[in-house]
Amino acid sequence: MTTAVLVAGIGNVFLGDDGFGPAVARHLVERGDLPDQVRVVDYGVRGLHLAYDLLDGVAALVLVDALPGDDPPGTVTVLEVGPSDVPVAGVDAHAMDPATVLATLRRLGGTLPPTYVVGCRPATLDEGMGLHPAVAAAVPEAVAAVDVLLGKLTTGGS
Repeated sequence: MTTAVLVAGIGNVFLGDDGFGPAVARHLVERGDLPDQVRVVDYGVRGLHLAYDLLDGVAALVLVDALPGDDPPGTVTVLEVGPSDVPVAGVDAHAMDPATVLATLRRLGGTLPPTYVVGCRPATLDEGMGLHPAVAAAVPEAVAAVDVLLGKLTTGGS
């Protein structure tokens, strides 16, 4: 049986704000009020593991990650990703960026489910643990954005 919605926190907790995805995933799990058809996993840097889990089938995917951009650190952005947004790439067991994971899924013969990215503009990706204050302050906003997506994805809303 497939999971209705997989929420995947991705990023390296040893590279500052790259740990944003795992922090949001941890918050969602600790809160403990997720619908039964939702699975939240902190994949960290295990991109190939995520790609293989997607091969088992999910109705929808929500990736949570630090995203580059020109906005101020701590800015949360929600993107919808379609098949045309995924580049053609080889399998890279160590890369964790969303595009590489989704390209790996395609290379493994999988199909991209409806996919969303809840991202946050990092302040620093330097070695070190812990989020920059602006990024840490964005965790509740990202959790709220995931909640909105889950409301739509688990009830069939638009």
